[in-house]
Amino acid sequence: MFEISDLKAKKLPELQEIAKGLNVPKYKTQKKLDLVYQILDVQASNPKVVAEVAATKTEEKPRTRTPRAKVTQEDKKQENPKSSSTAETSKPDNKKPRSRPKTSNQGPAKKEQKSNQSHKNQNTNTNTSNTNKNHRHQKNGHDKSNFDKDLKNRYKEPEFEFDSIIESEGVLDIMQDGYGFLRSSDYNYLSSPDDIYVSQSQIRLFGLKTGDTVLGNVRPPKEGEKYFPLIKVNKINGIDPQVVRDRVAFEHLTPLFPQEKFNIAERQSNISTRIIDLFSPIGKGQRGMIVSQPKTGKTMLLKAIANAIAANHPEVYQIILLIDERPEEVTDMQRNVRGEVVASTFD
Repeated sequence: MFEISDLKAKKLPELQEIAKGLNVPKYKTQKKLDLVYQILDVQASNPKVVAEVAATKTEEKPRTRTPRAKVTQEDKKQENPKSSSTAETSKPDNKKPRSRPKTSNQGPAKKEQKSNQSHKNQNTNTNTSNTNKNHRHQKNGHDKSNFDKDLKNRYKEPEFEFDSIIESEGVLDIMQDGYGFLRSSDYNYLSSPDDIYVSQSQIRLFGLKTGDTVLGNVRPPKEGEKYFPLIKVNKINGIDPQVVRDRVAFEHLTPLFPQEKFNIAERQSNISTRIIDLFSPIGKGQRGMIVSQPKTGKTMLLKAIANAIAANHPEVYQIILLIDERPEEVTDMQRNVRGEVVASTFD
């Protein structure tokens, strides 16, 4: 039987010869320590084959470490008879003949002790090999689990907080249930992915109404949420929210005649805008209507008026609403007029 200390003391070619006799797979490519453990594994599973290989190896080349152990045991055994002989001399003479048969029977007792010690050494070697295997498997398991945890921690998505970072603006559209959405002008104030959710408590707190332009901070939606929620209101219609809270409703305002007019006969003007400014001037806040036959240039006249207002009154924010118009006219209005164009085409 092979011991782990003897196998570690051997060189790699000797271990490869032993592994060849035991039919260890891939013994030429393995390292020395792995080969030692493979031989011990085969020894634990097939002790008879290992005993035959060990016997052939001992016939070919005797071990170098075994005589040292025998010498030490013989020295100890030689010391023990000396101590027993000294003890016998101190005892009376009638007990001396009893010590002689003991010395005669020491030979087989020593052999039995040697055999017992060899069996114990074999058992301890097998136990140590099994424990080493278990330790190696446990270490490999712990290493794999730690490696998996490291990978999970390494490739785990980092958690970021984007609250109060994104600022957005939209026109409020209140639903029947009390909550609302801030619609985007990029989608003609219709429902879109850019909608911002406004809770019912925020609408009641600030006294918001349909059509209010709200500027505030939003956060990304969490799991289970569909829209970006509004978390802070900065301005309402360009005014502080504390001022807007105490405003008077539009239906309760007092109507007045316009006191200022638009100058549409100066920069970027043409004959049509000059005639309109002479005969029917347009006041700020005034309502007007153009009535004419089809294909007479109503859209072109509106375009000229809008460009004249944008050139002479930069403080005015224009919204041009086109309902049931052709898509070509909507595109032409968006390209040639400096203002916001909201359209709903017939298609």
